[in-house]
Amino acid sequence: MLSKSLLLSFCTTALLASAASAKNGSVEIDWDAHQWQAPGPNDLRSPCPGLNTLANHGFLPRDGRNLNMSVIVDAGFNGYHMQPDVLALAVKVAFLTTGDPFSFTLDDIKLHETIEHDASLSREDFALGDNLHFNETIFSTLANSNPGYDFYNTTSAGEVQRLRLADSEARNPNVTNTDKEFFIRSAESGFYLSVMGDPLAGVAPKEFVQIFFREERLPIAEGWHRSETPINGSTLGPLIDRIEAASNWTTSGGCPIIVLGPDGSHF
Repeated sequence: MLSKSLLLSFCTTALLASAASAKNGSVEIDWDAHQWQAPGPNDLRSPCPGLNTLANHGFLPRDGRNLNMSVIVDAGFNGYHMQPDVLALAVKVAFLTTGDPFSFTLDDIKLHETIEHDASLSREDFALGDNLHFNETIFSTLANSNPGYDFYNTTSAGEVQRLRLADSEARNPNVTNTDKEFFIRSAESGFYLSVMGDPLAGVAPKEFVQIFFREERLPIAEGWHRSETPINGSTLGPLIDRIEAASNWTTSGGCPIIVLGPDGSHF
């Protein structure tokens, strides 16, 4: 079984191996050069609102092509103040979604059971329909969570994961829900709380989070600003622990599977 500690350790190892590991501290961002633009008809996007948002603001190539380790790590740092240890493993795994040894596209990472997974916060399960594009019905579980408050936190994030998984298990007889998917889902929840809110407290305004998912836009006009606190494994790990505890997760059975390429080979 894949453990969270193993995955985080692998992230750290990947960081040390990456040329981008020298990234440290903050930078001045010219936000005028990173205005939001909706993707055009030939631009590629992914199931990940975080990457799509970076492309819509021009931190990643706006066409969603020619992505690699340095491109992703630079974009995550400049757009979100996210340090390489958080992104390095995901980028390495993303290369499994394509036959190109040098780059991948945002569309490539929709490949099911590599990074993309069931019980998403904003996409339908692969076996049930469109696992690429935003789905308001799916997202309503998150949007309507933590009623009576104007923020989301690790407790509400864990409850949303529990409800989304229950929905997938009820509707999808082929649902995949192992330690791997659980970790990815929990890390993604910690990600939106960190990027849209306080990466230490794990609290984010509902308005910011909803704009982030629905429009794949940084809510700068609404008052959002790039985190002054670097987002890294040390800040994300405690949030993941709390989200996992709040989700009351149990496996749906089976062993973790990672699809190794577009041909469907896996281990």
